[in-house]
Amino acid sequence: MRPDTRASRHLTVELARVDLDRGGRAVLRNIDWTIAPGERWLLFGANGAGKTQLLKLVAGAVWPRPTRHARRRYRLAGTWHDTPQDALGEIAYLGPERQDRYQRYGWNATVERVVATGHFRTDIPLDAPDAAARRAVRGALAALDVGRLARRRFLTLSFGERRLVLIARALAARPKLLLLDELFTGLDAVYRARVATWLERTARSRRPWVLAAHRAGDIPRAATHALVLERGRIVFRGRIARAPLAQWFGSANTARARPHRASRPVPAGRMLARLTRAAVYLDGTRVLHGLDFELRAGECWVVHGGNGSGKTTLLRTLYGDHGVASGGTAFRDGIEPGVALEAFRMRVGFVAPHLQTDHPLHLTVAEVVQSGAHASIGLAQRATARERLAAGAAMREFGVSRLAARPLAELSYGQVRRVLFARAAIGNPDLLLLDEPFAGLDPDARADLMRRLARRAAGGAAVVIATHHREEWPAFATHELELRRGTTRYQGPRRA
Repeated sequence: MRPDTRASRHLTVELARVDLDRGGRAVLRNIDWTIAPGERWLLFGANGAGKTQLLKLVAGAVWPRPTRHARRRYRLAGTWHDTPQDALGEIAYLGPERQDRYQRYGWNATVERVVATGHFRTDIPLDAPDAAARRAVRGALAALDVGRLARRRFLTLSFGERRLVLIARALAARPKLLLLDELFTGLDAVYRARVATWLERTARSRRPWVLAAHRAGDIPRAATHALVLERGRIVFRGRIARAPLAQWFGSANTARARPHRASRPVPAGRMLARLTRAAVYLDGTRVLHGLDFELRAGECWVVHGGNGSGKTTLLRTLYGDHGVASGGTAFRDGIEPGVALEAFRMRVGFVAPHLQTDHPLHLTVAEVVQSGAHASIGLAQRATARERLAAGAAMREFGVSRLAARPLAELSYGQVRRVLFARAAIGNPDLLLLDEPFAGLDPDARADLMRRLARRAAGGAAVVIATHHREEWPAFATHELELRRGTTRYQGPRRA
């Protein structure tokens, strides 16, 4: 029998009665799902429902539980394959872990070299790009309109800029299936629109994709199908027109429509941190310049601006990760000659994407939370009884007590984010620095954590939150800082 030449150009994936266990725990059960050419799937579900593990199962990164009737197979070049090996090079998986890997291992090649690794289908640059690779890189960067970043070093980019570069890397591989996990996380309005436009253009192709999402605004019009997971089981699978989207995004839409409430009046408190004429350089690139900023006890600041405007750099400079160039100054309460910076950091709770990367995946949830007492990554010594009690209280407050003994490697991205909230809260810090803290969280989790933050602020903690989403501005916010290309565009009381 001659193979179907049209089908040979595309990839089909079939899962039938598949179960998946991780760490001896059931993650997915009785999965029946086919991804066919021309289909564009949205994947929904609460944090911990199994979305990322399902994508990894399709990508061949994890193996199903061997059972008599389970089947995972791939149709490529007109032939069915019962293992993913022959299809691995045709599947591009882009998720938080791919982006985190560059930070974790310090892979700081130029953007064009990073995108070229997609063309060569390698993790790190091994060979200088040839003419074909350079054409592929230019085309992939042009598809996302980020060609201007080609000469930049990857780790000097903002979170959102890195995401677009990694989409370009996936495109340079010319895959037959795209698996996109939380693709819109960390993108400002301009970049979100750019990615949405790219997704719209994919409707002209037969190449299928799967997009895991948590926000109503992340639903592209090009989507054709939806799959909904609940506690590891499929509760809906079919055409998107029949999908129960309101059930999953109703709370988020309600939050967006909620009218603005007046900011709470805050009396002037003691100075916690101050930057004066601050300029900050990363790998020779000026990210902040001429910045003046004061933060006092009792205040809640919202920091916003486009990708690359300097939000993350500002928060990390306040924390002490980045130094201020000559001609500027940085003041932190209690830090003077002879006093270690850690004395300030131990009074600060920090939640940020880079921390989700920095903690070794073998650490348990309890160990990660306990490390917050020392503002450290991991524990240099066993936690004291007092620290264990404080960590237990923080884990109960943020709803991760049942995960205490589990390693980070077994958790979903959203579950790890909750763990970082508990770590930040240990010891009742004077200041909370929150960089895109709700990224990767489902609507109910975002609402729950916002309520917990409100209680912390009411108790006197100062808060600085950087976010791209207006619905994530706390009702208790007192001040607002808008950045543009590393300088202040607006600074003052929160505007209505």
